[in-house]
Amino acid sequence: MIKDITLGQYFPGNSPIHRMDPRAKLLLTIAYIVAVFMVPNLIGYVLALLFLFMVVRISGLHFSYVLKGIKPLRFIVLFTFVLNLIFSEGKTPIITLGPWTLTQEALRNAVFFALRLVFLVMGTSILTLTTSPVQLTDGLERLLRPLTRFHFPAHELAMMMTIALRFIPTLLDETDKIQKAQMARGADFESGNLIARAKAMVPLLVPLFVSAFRRANELAMAMEARCYHGGENRTRLKELRYGRVDLIGTAVTCAFIAVMLLEGHLLG
Repeated sequence: MIKDITLGQYFPGNSPIHRMDPRAKLLLTIAYIVAVFMVPNLIGYVLALLFLFMVVRISGLHFSYVLKGIKPLRFIVLFTFVLNLIFSEGKTPIITLGPWTLTQEALRNAVFFALRLVFLVMGTSILTLTTSPVQLTDGLERLLRPLTRFHFPAHELAMMMTIALRFIPTLLDETDKIQKAQMARGADFESGNLIARAKAMVPLLVPLFVSAFRRANELAMAMEARCYHGGENRTRLKELRYGRVDLIGTAVTCAFIAVMLLEGHLLG
């Protein structure tokens, strides 16, 4: 399950998606996620899935690899589905079991919220898979640069977010090594009830936290040894510029989003 997490990993390539400006990809990803939360019906989600499939094919990734990133979150998706199914209200009953009544509106909300979580994870996974950590840092910093007039730490925030994403694969590998080492010593992480499994995670979490703090300390010492002073007077080897591929990507994405949100009116 640990190796199924795709968020934060980078897949090198030379596809049009990889060559897009990171600022454009960040803004389009945010626009896509907002649109997914505003889709009015299932046809809109089919179009959202079609758009993701098209982007994955163009980027040279495998759709099954992107879809694999949802596996570690399946319990959260299922919990969200059940929670909305039980507590959402509606007027059109489907089935009644004692004091609880399942309505069409509750079922619709449950399905929609589960799909939103799935598309949220897939959209952000495609962003990190096709954008290197350095590009993410530069793009996020450039987008937040206007806020520096109000003494907003744009560079520091972008650096922290990028370092966090960068260390996700590293911590996953470290977790896998610690888990295998503890299992070789007789630790059992799979049997027992929920409380027993939670207690069994202690020998895994303690070394993981110690390793994470050690890596953070080593990174801080390395940055200080190289006289790192944030974004002050910093130059870049490659300046970010919008190009033709960014204009085409923006136009296609905006067109898909418009169709996703307005398809009910267009078909009606």
